[in-house]
Amino acid sequence: MPSSHVPSSASAPVSGNPRNRRSGAKRPLKDAPSHQRAAAKRFEPAKPSKARSARAPRPAKARAASSKTTSRTVGEINRSVRSHDRVTAAARVARASRVPLIVLGVAVAVILAAVITLAAMANTGAFRIQHVEIDGAEHLTDEEVSALVSVPEGATLLNVDADGIRSSLIRDSWVEDVTVNRVFPDTLKIDVTERELGAIAEVPLGASQTIQKWALADDGMWLMAIPEKSSEVGQKISPKIYDDADQALHIKGVAYGVDPKIGAYCTDDPILNALSIINGLTTDLADEMKSVTATDEESTLLTLNNNIEIAFGSADNIREKERICNQIIEENPGVVYINVRVPDRPTWRAVS
Repeated sequence: MPSSHVPSSASAPVSGNPRNRRSGAKRPLKDAPSHQRAAAKRFEPAKPSKARSARAPRPAKARAASSKTTSRTVGEINRSVRSHDRVTAAARVARASRVPLIVLGVAVAVILAAVITLAAMANTGAFRIQHVEIDGAEHLTDEEVSALVSVPEGATLLNVDADGIRSSLIRDSWVEDVTVNRVFPDTLKIDVTERELGAIAEVPLGASQTIQKWALADDGMWLMAIPEKSSEVGQKISPKIYDDADQALHIKGVAYGVDPKIGAYCTDDPILNALSIINGLTTDLADEMKSVTATDEESTLLTLNNNIEIAFGSADNIREKERICNQIIEENPGVVYINVRVPDRPTWRAVS
């Protein structure tokens, strides 16, 4: 019986993993004898050092796989930017809004301190009034001004009643406006603006129709009845009143029943019409007027210094009527009467 001879180089069958039973399969290095493992290590390629491997760049795919990425749309990015801008703008507005509040707080504190200081000083003798200056009161005497302006003894520039002084002076018909100024340290300055005398109205009084002259302001207020200059009352009023009255135009022909009151406004239409004509004329004709007869509006008659009479009528179309009168006077040296009640059809009369 022939004997079976197994070559020493053949591997013995190994049970377990079927892959290990395949022909030519390599045994794991850890299962090999120690002398085989030592020999194998001599032929293994050298492993790269840790430092070198750390510096070696990784493939792009590996970097992409190992890094955590987030995908965002363009709309999301825009919304994020807008949200950031809104937050930044809100922060700027908040910072800016705090600045005015701080400034306002400081201003209020300063004003409050000033008010407290002035209130304390008002009750002391500081800035006691030593001088009172009054300017512009030409139609009032010093006695009349003193009766209207009362500054209490010991009053100061801080506690003086400026509104009361103004109200007292305004009660006089000649006074149109008053300004009270404090001039530190001890002077009270009062500036008076008076009304202008517009005309002298010759008003009939009583059954005998005695003529009384009334000063009429250019705004239509009755100023005062002008007494005879030589009378006792005439000696006590301001001379400026008589100076102005001598230069003022006289309104004649005033209807019986007109009842002037000091400080009241005139309500008589013929007088107001005459006053409007006087205030409205602007050429040499105004300087040449001597008087105005105002029986009624339509028959208002102007008399010039050279005795030319002009039937002017109402105060409508003053400029046109004035132009026509000047032209007629210039072209007709002997004219004595002009009628411009209807400016489209003027008439005149001259002497040869």
